[in-house]
Amino acid sequence: MVKKFHPYTWFLFLCLSILGIFLFIIPVSTPDGLKVPIALLANGLSANIVTFIHWFAYVVFIIAAVGSIVMHFVPQSGKVTIFDALFRTHAFWTVMRVLAVVFATLYLFQIGPEAFTSENTSGLLLNPDGGLVTMMFSLFFFAGLLLPLLTDFGLLEFFGSMMVKIMRPIFKIPGRAAIDCLASWVGDGTIGVLLTSRQYEQGNYTAREAATIATTFSVVSITFCFVIVETVDLGHYFLQFYGTVILVGLILAVIMPRIYPLRNKPDTNFDGSTPESRREDVPEGFNSFTFGLQNALDKAHSNRNLLNVVRSGFKNVLEMWFAITPVIMAFGTIALILAEYTSFFKILGMPFEPILQLFQIPYADEAAQTMIIGFADMLLPSILGAGIESELTRFFIATISVTQLIYMSEVGGLILGTKLPLKIWDLFIIFLIRTIISIPIVAFIAHLIF
Repeated sequence: MVKKFHPYTWFLFLCLSILGIFLFIIPVSTPDGLKVPIALLANGLSANIVTFIHWFAYVVFIIAAVGSIVMHFVPQSGKVTIFDALFRTHAFWTVMRVLAVVFATLYLFQIGPEAFTSENTSGLLLNPDGGLVTMMFSLFFFAGLLLPLLTDFGLLEFFGSMMVKIMRPIFKIPGRAAIDCLASWVGDGTIGVLLTSRQYEQGNYTAREAATIATTFSVVSITFCFVIVETVDLGHYFLQFYGTVILVGLILAVIMPRIYPLRNKPDTNFDGSTPESRREDVPEGFNSFTFGLQNALDKAHSNRNLLNVVRSGFKNVLEMWFAITPVIMAFGTIALILAEYTSFFKILGMPFEPILQLFQIPYADEAAQTMIIGFADMLLPSILGAGIESELTRFFIATISVTQLIYMSEVGGLILGTKLPLKIWDLFIIFLIRTIISIPIVAFIAHLIF
């Protein structure tokens, strides 16, 4: 039986959680298609600061790099300060922050080789008018402040106990992850990664669970799927395309947690401790609904001081700006230069040609070149495959590019910038396995459609 709570606690749980669902999960119709309100807020802010957002990003990169270098020479005190949280990093991440400054300098001042000044490499990230990193500053501002609506007032606890009987046996993740997954599939993969990272750091996910959720359910938004399918001139096949993406995504979500490397991630909390019990397991005297409601109201009650929640939100914004955006800039630029100016991904894609021939994919030699290049950026395979005459092959390439899920110019760089227990080698292996499993399924469906 649910104990009694103050009406203010009920208000926090019901009203703020519903507001969170609306902002992050419910798509609304816009002239540019369906978008979640949080994306509209970010787009609106970006449009109003477009004249200086790239310079603001540049200043943030410089502060992050200089701060990290300085903190290597400052002994750590007993108390962890905001400066420790923002600037005390491993030497590798300090190098990444320095590289972000270098790449941004070359692009903004248009000095050095074309590879570093091109709109197709650094420009794709730092361009003030729609660049990924500059857009991230706006998205992180609203996500950092408003994510507590999903995480701090009982929504995850409420759904956790009801969804655990589905999510844990099928996908090997907690019931509360259903909200993460929904936020990614309907909203945007970056929102799902941020939500997962926050839950992992708060001790609500183990390392294995967090790694699984971030690399299995952080799918690009429906809106971006429209962009991909239009790029290959198959907009009239969108339902078939997105239906295939969902089907393959669910199959991969069942398989990936059960194999390397996700299976080998430790089932321990962020602080290294072992979870004492599954807090979503329903105790005697409760059913799934009443236990979820009890947990939700307990969570809302513990966050009655909204000022503390706002302070925590601003801290989240700063951590995202200083820790994550430089990493996206560094890794994204490197990956895009390799894709644009070298044969690196083309060579890696060559072994896929006989595989695609086996599954009777027309123009297998051209399609094979797109199989690995998606690791740099998800849109690149569709751009390269747009000129292929076969609709079947264009459908195949576009669908595979989404089911691969990991790409360094956004989701991959974002994961590496958080404290999620995943390294770049893990991400590439996961990307490769997802590609190999997706190929026969997508090929079979493509032959049915065409």
